Amino acid sequence: MAKVKTKSGRVLAYERLAGRGPGVVFLGGFMSDMQGTKALALEAWAREEGRAFLRFDYSGHGQSAGAFTEGCIGDWAEDARAAIEGLTEGPQVLVGSSMGGWIAALLSRQIPERVAGLVGIAAAPDFTEDSMWAGFSEAQRARLMGEGLVHLPSDYGEPYPITRRLIEDGRRHLVLRAPLEMPFPVRLLQGEADRDVDMSVALRLFRHIEGGDVRLTVVKGADHRFSSPECLALIADSVAEVCRLSEAQG
Repeated sequence: MAKVKTKSGRVLAYERLAGRGPGVVFLGGFMSDMQGTKALALEAWAREEGRAFLRFDYSGHGQSAGAFTEGCIGDWAEDARAAIEGLTEGPQVLVGSSMGGWIAALLSRQIPERVAGLVGIAAAPDFTEDSMWAGFSEAQRARLMGEGLVHLPSDYGEPYPITRRLIEDGRRHLVLRAPLEMPFPVRLLQGEADRDVDMSVALRLFRHIEGGDVRLTVVKGADHRFSSPECLALIADSVAEVCRLSEAQG
């Protein structure tokens, strides 16, 4: 495992494969890390294909430095941009899982010349506002604003610590309130049985994206993990298709 220090002084852990372009970058979810099933399966696919590949941990995640509660969407998007600009060459196909889908959308605005295509897996744009803040009770909102922290239950382990900074910073990085141009192939994958990101989110994102090649695939019975053998194969097939289309477009 290698580490890189960004211009902001944050130290990120990463794993990288050399190979042909366009490269593939995996952008993980909220409180997840680069050792997840989807990231490792995609890396195995990239190795077989001879495709350049990068996975990394945002600051405060996995083996990267920093405390999770000190981070926010803007920081993690900055981490992703630093990883892409410092560790990859040329346009990349961004594969964003859950929060990573939001990060990918931000990058498509910030560094469009480095984005060859996008694959979203249960993409969760604007979730701090539309899911968390919208779902808080008045008591939770008061506690968050007064104490700066609330905890939300998680199906994946310890409760999620949600900071006031996370919510307030999220509002500065919303992607569904203004045009979202994606002039490259986009494939959105969504589980019908996802209890964390509702299908309505996938449909909203699908309709909001402005692009000529945007497709949404819904898998009946698939949950938020989207990690069954069939789902992993669909992810690999979608990434392969976007890579082929990008290569064909030159």
